[in-house]
Amino acid sequence: MKNLIPQSIKNICHLFQAVLANVWYGFPSRKLKVIGVTGTNGKTTTVQMIAKILEEADFKIAIASTINFKIGEREWVNDTKFTTFSGFRLQEFLQKAVRAGCEYAVVEVTSHALDQNRVWGVDFSVAVVTNVTREHLDYHKTMEKYRKAKEKLFAMVSKNSDGVAVANLNMENVEDFLKYRAKQNYGYTVISNSQLAIGDKLQITNYKLQEIAAKKIKLDVNGSLFEINGVGFKLYLPGEFNIENALAATCVGLSQNIPLEKISEALSKIKGVPGRMERIENDRGIEIIVDYAVTPDSLEKLYNYTKGLKEENGKVIAVFGSCGERDRGKRPIMGEIVARCADYCIVTNEDPYNEDPQKIIDEVFAGVLKHKKENENAWRILDRREAIKKTLQIAKPGDIVVVTGKGAEETMAIGNERIPWNDPRVIREVLSERMKEEGR
Repeated sequence: MKNLIPQSIKNICHLFQAVLANVWYGFPSRKLKVIGVTGTNGKTTTVQMIAKILEEADFKIAIASTINFKIGEREWVNDTKFTTFSGFRLQEFLQKAVRAGCEYAVVEVTSHALDQNRVWGVDFSVAVVTNVTREHLDYHKTMEKYRKAKEKLFAMVSKNSDGVAVANLNMENVEDFLKYRAKQNYGYTVISNSQLAIGDKLQITNYKLQEIAAKKIKLDVNGSLFEINGVGFKLYLPGEFNIENALAATCVGLSQNIPLEKISEALSKIKGVPGRMERIENDRGIEIIVDYAVTPDSLEKLYNYTKGLKEENGKVIAVFGSCGERDRGKRPIMGEIVARCADYCIVTNEDPYNEDPQKIIDEVFAGVLKHKKENENAWRILDRREAIKKTLQIAKPGDIVVVTGKGAEETMAIGNERIPWNDPRVIREVLSERMKEEGR
């Protein structure tokens, strides 16, 4: 029945609710500095980094992200499977942040929330975009419409007299976000050639843009070292993509007059983000990584990172799937990317919602078969726990096991039910079971 109502009509209803919510709760965002972070990948990590920087600078903050909520000292897990609240819940959250004495609210903002007017009335002080790559085309239909939805955050910030815009200069069509011209405009890049990053790529005249570049980058399996304007940074989150996230957070910190040295100190205190490049400890000599990666771009970056971890004779074993009721076109693309990069592939169930989970697996597996042979180095296993068991049976010391798609989520969506599920917990349970079987 819900699909019979045009989205445009639903959006009018969302707008009405957002207007009513703002009036009901007294436009609480006007009493806070609200930082909105959008993008296809990296939003959650960037939000955690921004929050840490602000807290280390002695600001009281609130967080609304895919993995957690926080108001002052109180923190709890996001088990809703929603990234951005409905209009009423968002305004209620912001009002609670105001009452708790918070000065900042750092909020993940999805393209759906922007398109549906759920964040109407939020007085965003800062807009951040991490990247825009293929995702949610089941909803937006085209990349142009997807990008336009995310641009709305920057349009909102440009109307703020003290607004700040932060964009990744290495992303495609970055000029679409910087054209809104906030009071302060930051661009960040891991490419040190300023002319390539700005002049050749953007070609924006009469445009004041502060460029923040990471230089002297050194990557290793545990994190990275780099410099920004001569100040050294140590990041305990691996991968160049996490340097990009750190740069985005750094831009936000600088825009709030936090010294670069203080930003560096804050970022060095982050030892990990749940479900984002999370390493599962074990005594089997296996590198086990859990990550949320759910897009072709994020999987490509993740598996490029695993190349640096791989020992000479080690194998990469992948466990992954694709979400139901989402962009079906990306499924074989994801399968092809993982099969090209991993030695063994196991495609399994992952939040099917009301779709047939086996059909989803088969659509992903169509891409896998371009590089792998079924039942030789690739398998379809419907039960996600059984898929993880199979992986840990295959894995030998020196191998890398990569489990993607759910990160630190606490539930799996099957039909209208929400089944308790957490990848890191299940992996630890399976490891414990194997120890008992082996008599250890």
